Amino acid sequence: MDVFSFVTLFGGLAFFLYGMHVLSESLKKTAGGRLEKLLNKATDNQFKGLTVGALITIAIQSSSAMTVMLVGFVNSGIMELPQTVGVIFGSDIGTTLTAWILSLAGIDSGDSFVLQLLKPSCFSLIFALIGVIMLMMSKKQSHKDMGTMLLGFAILMTGMTMMSSSMEPLKEMESFTSILTAFKNPFLGVLAGAVVTGVIQSSAASIGILQSISMTGQLTYGTAIPLVMGANIGTCMTAILSSIGVNRDAKRVTVIHVAIKFIGTVLWLAVFYAIDSIFDFSFLDSKVGIVGVAAIHSAFNIATTIILFPFSKLLVKIAHLIVKETDEEQEFKLDERLMLTPPIAVGECRNMMVKMISKAKSGLDKSMDMLLNGYNADDFAFIKKNEERVDGYEDTLGSYLMKLTTTQHLTVEDKNRSSRILQAIGEVERVADHANYLSDSAEEIATKHLEFSDEANAELQRIIPAVRDIYTMALDCYLSDDAVNADDIGPLRIVISEMCDRFKSNHVERLATGVCTTEQGFVFNDILYSCTRIAEHSLNIAAIAYRFKSVRATDPDTYMHDFKQRKDRVSERKYKEYYEKYN
Repeated sequence: MDVFSFVTLFGGLAFFLYGMHVLSESLKKTAGGRLEKLLNKATDNQFKGLTVGALITIAIQSSSAMTVMLVGFVNSGIMELPQTVGVIFGSDIGTTLTAWILSLAGIDSGDSFVLQLLKPSCFSLIFALIGVIMLMMSKKQSHKDMGTMLLGFAILMTGMTMMSSSMEPLKEMESFTSILTAFKNPFLGVLAGAVVTGVIQSSAASIGILQSISMTGQLTYGTAIPLVMGANIGTCMTAILSSIGVNRDAKRVTVIHVAIKFIGTVLWLAVFYAIDSIFDFSFLDSKVGIVGVAAIHSAFNIATTIILFPFSKLLVKIAHLIVKETDEEQEFKLDERLMLTPPIAVGECRNMMVKMISKAKSGLDKSMDMLLNGYNADDFAFIKKNEERVDGYEDTLGSYLMKLTTTQHLTVEDKNRSSRILQAIGEVERVADHANYLSDSAEEIATKHLEFSDEANAELQRIIPAVRDIYTMALDCYLSDDAVNADDIGPLRIVISEMCDRFKSNHVERLATGVCTTEQGFVFNDILYSCTRIAEHSLNIAAIAYRFKSVRATDPDTYMHDFKQRKDRVSERKYKEYYEKYN
């Protein structure tokens, strides 16, 4: 190999990783509900998954590409981890067809139109052409996204082809052939097959090399069997590369793929050579032909599937043990088995909702402290991470409750409890967003060395405590189902809104007189806008508590409006109290 072969190898690796990224991202946009439903229907049990995996792998002639697709599907959320196990087993069987085709047509498939068409170097170019046409000619965004997906897959396969082609000179090296045939020790044979296949990035290619070597009449069954087993382990390298930069469940797909190959190899090596030590297989010293290599390849994968397929759930557990969940991932988990007892499931959702509210409040408190007391880098980093965790709570709760309410029969009480959570998670998440925006304003003030006027600082000293109070009151009302105190939040929201409007006008006057700069004005207005929105979301949270505690019969379309427009002597008195307190 020369320097250009190494350039091609690493260039192909770059194409491969970028193609995987493009494919995964475009799948998120194009999948939607229909593709997810189709995949779930095709893999709703392990036997269907096995059939689907075999057929797709036969179509694309690459188990590595199939595994890469599975990693992309799981990373995009289209498939769940248990659904991939049957597909992987099917893929392992489907990939053996390549060896049988090569056993009929030989290693040179140049004269076979079908084999030439199935080569990645051919169909990836077709996919690229279709993808570019869709990107340039289509007006619908969905078609453009589909074109991006095809182009990403084409780039991925081109990268695989480049990596394989960079290793092709090895086929012509006699020393390379002698290395393969010299490993009569089964363990060294497995190691050699794994290393070579890992470098070439294709078990089909390494099996093809073995078949070409067998045509020389120098390869025996005793040497070919461990080399084939090793080749099956080495093909996992593609899946390992595809798991770079993906989520934990996608990494677990790779673990399952590796576990199947590794366990199968260890098991059949032990069984085969144990029996050989008893009966002394004479055929191990016999010469193996091109068909014999294909038969060994198929026998290994079919036998492994027969033995390990019933233990699919155990393989998933092994993947979870190896790629462990972080404390944060466990924090976002809700056990779907609890759905069989909806009251308990809803109770767990409420517990998670309490955690979500606590996280949002802690982020808001720290962002307001920075505005009043100065920027703090640790608090800023905490707020950013905290906002992501609140988003995680929202996604988990929303998905879980929607599935719970559509698949289980809930009592009226459980429906109301679920509805309260579903309505509140969006409001709480938006408060966390505005806490994030306030922290950005605090950072901008610090990095640009902005100094507000004494009047502006005094206004911040009044508005921020009011906003902190309204959010705290709203959360207390929601968590305690306190409809009475919810009435107090409306007057405070009005006071905050009026304060923000007045402070904006005051700031315009300061800008006009040169007391404050335009840059300061933008930041100050951003802070006031977030304060207004936090007060509005707090009122919405209180209204949810008010509706389900006091006016459950109210029309859902009008209860929020009625609550916000409530005017009586009590609310007028509370308005005066808040006005005097904060002004």
